[in-house]
Amino acid sequence: MTEWMQTWGQATKTGLGFFWKSGWAFVLGYFVSAMIQTFVPKKRLTEYMGDGKPKSIGLASAFGAISSSCSFAALSTARALVLKGARFVEAVAFMFASTNLVIELGILIVIFLGWEFLIAEIIGGVILIGISSTLIKQVSPDEWFDQARKKVEEEAGDLAEDFDWKERIQSWDGWLRVGRSFVDEWKMVWEEILIGFSIAGIVAVVVPTNIWEAVFLVGMEGEVAPGWLALQNALVGPFVAMMTFIGSMGNIPLATVLSANGVMFAGIMAFIYSDLVVPPLVLVNREYYGWKVALFIAGIMYVSMVSTALLLWWGFEAIGAIPETQRVVEEVTRFKIDYTFWFNLAFAVVAGVLVWMHRRMRQREETGESSDDSGPGFKRIVAFLFLAVDVGGLTIFAWSTLG
Repeated sequence: MTEWMQTWGQATKTGLGFFWKSGWAFVLGYFVSAMIQTFVPKKRLTEYMGDGKPKSIGLASAFGAISSSCSFAALSTARALVLKGARFVEAVAFMFASTNLVIELGILIVIFLGWEFLIAEIIGGVILIGISSTLIKQVSPDEWFDQARKKVEEEAGDLAEDFDWKERIQSWDGWLRVGRSFVDEWKMVWEEILIGFSIAGIVAVVVPTNIWEAVFLVGMEGEVAPGWLALQNALVGPFVAMMTFIGSMGNIPLATVLSANGVMFAGIMAFIYSDLVVPPLVLVNREYYGWKVALFIAGIMYVSMVSTALLLWWGFEAIGAIPETQRVVEEVTRFKIDYTFWFNLAFAVVAGVLVWMHRRMRQREETGESSDDSGPGFKRIVAFLFLAVDVGGLTIFAWSTLG
């Protein structure tokens, strides 16, 4: 077997190992997310947005934290909020919260990086929203936003939903809705997860350590002041994220790769926060609002991410508590009979029950609505290409192991 085939097989095994380590967390996270989305009336939150004040921004952030962690869904819902009267400052706060303060992301961070990074992520998420809100209020071009608001034509219908949550949570229909929301969440994020974990496996195996050392100036602590190194890492982190094209749930395993290769805390946090500025998402915002507003939002986000990463580094450095992970890629991706095995087994059953509930809900509704036959989008085509690569790599790995 040639060397490149062995590398291919090892990269696939590593990517699958990343997913194996976190599979149960995805099910748990999306199960909790589905319950929140099913039993929390969204209208109670959306009707108080629109004045750009701290309370309104806080409600937008809370709404984001209980919404889908899918980056594309975050952009779509933010557009619907703008249509309903929310300002762009609240829309950006919603997007940041939806991709940084959701429970499933927190679980993944604990698994791959450790609880210290989770604390930093939560604190940083609040700082991120605060900085971006302040910048938008101070420098936002009102005429651009007025034009963008006019460009928004379609409304997300479910945002106006209102109901008695006590009555719903006690009904069988309410729990069937949980199953439907759970499956709908997976339909939105499976491409990002597949692409992200596949890329993480490839990067972990293919990209040599000296590349990361050159990009993030690893090993130059004695030659460059720590503050300048932190600044350089924070500035570069988002660009690495942009090149990977990975969404919010797929970049955590790659953050583990960066950490294992000596990237500073500031660079890792800037990388984690950068899922909303990857090119596909900027293009989505361009479709929603036009190039001017899309690039303005991306610029505000970039400055906010870098500033937040630096503030976190300075703050944790001041108290001598810079988070450091002891996670090693080879250890994280190893298949063995431990708590991960039993958790994956148990939550596979939970997922099966929720899928069954989803099917029961569909049978009960019998809406007769036709499915979307517009054809696969670019992201889905890329996801299927990575799936083919993974199947080939897994075959090679099994052949080399059993042969």
